[in-house]
Amino acid sequence: MRPKKAVERIKALRGGTCTALVTGATSGMGLEYARQLAALGCDVLIVSNQEERLEPVATDLHTQFGVQTYFLYKDLASTTAAQEVFDYCRQNNLEINILVNNAGMFFFEEQSEQNFAKGEKMRLLHIETPTRLTLLFSEEMKKRRCGYILNMSSMAAKIPAPGLTFYAATKAYLRSFTKSMFFELKHYDVGITAVCPGAVATPLYNLSEQKQKLAVRLGVMRTPRRLVKSALRALFCKRRCVTPGFINHIAPGAVNALPHWCVMKLWRKFK
Repeated sequence: MRPKKAVERIKALRGGTCTALVTGATSGMGLEYARQLAALGCDVLIVSNQEERLEPVATDLHTQFGVQTYFLYKDLASTTAAQEVFDYCRQNNLEINILVNNAGMFFFEEQSEQNFAKGEKMRLLHIETPTRLTLLFSEEMKKRRCGYILNMSSMAAKIPAPGLTFYAATKAYLRSFTKSMFFELKHYDVGITAVCPGAVATPLYNLSEQKQKLAVRLGVMRTPRRLVKSALRALFCKRRCVTPGFINHIAPGAVNALPHWCVMKLWRKFK
């Protein structure tokens, strides 16, 4: 189903409104998800730990697209964050029809006891919170027999590699969890989709704008706009899993085919 038609269907079923919740929505792909969903006519709840950006982003979305916007400051890397977000929605009578679990973090370095705290934060952000948010909001969607959930995994889920130890493992969990939940929710007419992109031109990787533009031209990176457009199309078609971009389909196989000595040589060079 086309995104615009899917949103119109939700509105027809739910009294004329459709509300999307987007985590990590003040920058990068999260901001682009919020923009494109607002452009489709969805009211938007944006959740982020970038407190100073929340109100300006919400105001801009309301001004540009004429939708209702809500914002919630929340550090999602905690065991209680998902329940707190869910409680906020209930207290404010917000019926979430579309959930986008986008918030994430990235680091590339050798794992040790010294950086375990960063790994634990990543586990909470990539596993604990999206799992709980999915379970909490899907229960409501199942009762209504209507709803969509998008979980941002990564191409790295298919490439366990040195330096990406925590990142690849957490994204692999999210991909597997979503693909299993797909069958459990399908019976209730609720869609859930795992999106597994390669590198995206966002601040996540701490690359300069010039390097990002070069990577996009070379096809190594995708722009948030193109990626989000593809992801939402897959979501509203109720695809189980999508990997946007041809190169992202062949890259995992190519990387996993490298002999161990080659991987070790590359790791020694880049670590």
